[in-house]
Amino acid sequence: MSDEANRSAFLEIKGRLIENTGKMKQVHNQVRNKEGEKKRAFLTLEELRQLPDDTNAYKSIGRMFVLEPKSILMNDQEQKLKDSETAIASLQASKEYLEKQKAEVENNLTELLQQDPGLAQQIMSMSVM
Repeated sequence: MSDEANRSAFLEIKGRLIENTGKMKQVHNQVRNKEGEKKRAFLTLEELRQLPDDTNAYKSIGRMFVLEPKSILMNDQEQKLKDSETAIASLQASKEYLEKQKAEVENNLTELLQQDPGLAQQIMSMSVM
């Protein structure tokens, strides 16, 4: 391939790698947020279990608190826990897919640089400056 074709291929691969890395960071942050939600729901559920069954407790809705029976609050927290677990599983699958894509892109980059050692030297000289 010509130098210009190799250079354009390199720029395309570099763009895909940057895009993939950004998506992986986004998925990682979403997993962390969902794990925090899951932990909050679990801890709230544990505290609610310690209360007697006929207890009423306050549920936060925006800036307002509503008095509700313990059973409703427990159901809400159990649902939040299940939803968080489902979301985490889905995000983990997305993360695995993105990791495979990243490995493929890195492999393509390695092959391109092995095909054209001159391109590798040009890239190295550009990054030094």
